[in-house]
Amino acid sequence: MTTEKCFAKGSQTPGPVPKGHIRLYSMRFCPFAQRTRLVLSAKGIKYDTVNINLKDKPEWFLEKNPFGLVPTLETPSGQVIYESPITCDYLDEVYTDKKLLPADPYEKAQQKMMLEHFSKITPYFYKIPVGKNNGEDTSVLEGELKEKLAKLNETLVSKKSKFFGGDSITMIDYMMWPWFERLEMLELKHCLDKTPELQKWTECMLEDHAVKETIHSTDTYKAFYKTYFEGKPNYDYGL
Repeated sequence: MTTEKCFAKGSQTPGPVPKGHIRLYSMRFCPFAQRTRLVLSAKGIKYDTVNINLKDKPEWFLEKNPFGLVPTLETPSGQVIYESPITCDYLDEVYTDKKLLPADPYEKAQQKMMLEHFSKITPYFYKIPVGKNNGEDTSVLEGELKEKLAKLNETLVSKKSKFFGGDSITMIDYMMWPWFERLEMLELKHCLDKTPELQKWTECMLEDHAVKETIHSTDTYKAFYKTYFEGKPNYDYGL
């Protein structure tokens, strides 16, 4: 089964995961869940999607994942995997076609370290819009974000490559992309003004088929996040 509309508390438990497929419990606008959708798409994995109302979670979902977070994967045998980097690593190990993580242990470790560094950047994409929404001065936070993005730009300069893992897209690119996709919606695109290599990277990413399959328009993001910041997220917006 694949559903677009989200399942909420009191909803019926979905049926078993079909043989030969994997199930993704997701939310259409979640950047963390988008990481997993990007990997599923890039690797051509057969999957179905069950979207979850994260403000009013179904009881059956909390039984599968006590944290109640997306993304969560479920296999036909009932195995459950969650946390976005873990789901993506799992998919890359189980589905061996088109490997996204490097085979070389050091290169793989480099990607893990870069992801750890990026995890310190993602909170800015939340703090700045919330601060603006509350009428606060966010110039210091924006300055810090620009510094961190400048370091990512330096990484691309030093690697002399189009992507963070070389001349083709690898796992680290997909792990970072969802937040760059939302820059315009968050009114933070100006933070890339002095990062030319990072700008080129975003342009190259937009040409990728997995990115094209999982992307939402800026207008759609704006409409959803308006409801999100008002405290009444419309997870089914546009359906």
